[in-house]
Amino acid sequence: VKPDPRNIEAMDDTMAEVYRHKSVPERLRIADGMFAFARKMILGQVKAAHPDWTDTQVVRETAKRLSNGTV
Repeated sequence: VKPDPRNIEAMDDTMAEVYRHKSVPERLRIADGMFAFARKMILGQVKAAHPDWTDTQVVRETAKRLSNGTV
């Protein structure tokens, strides 16, 4: 089955196979890097949208977005 390019959250079979052959520490390093990248991107987006906010407000909003509002 060919993946739907509009669904970016879905992992295709090829990448799933690649990750299956990684060690647990390697997969954790990859996940950590992906999280750090997402945080950096959201932080920049929040700063650009709210230039008048303090750093604390920006960090709180970023955490809120990353946690689906549970923070």
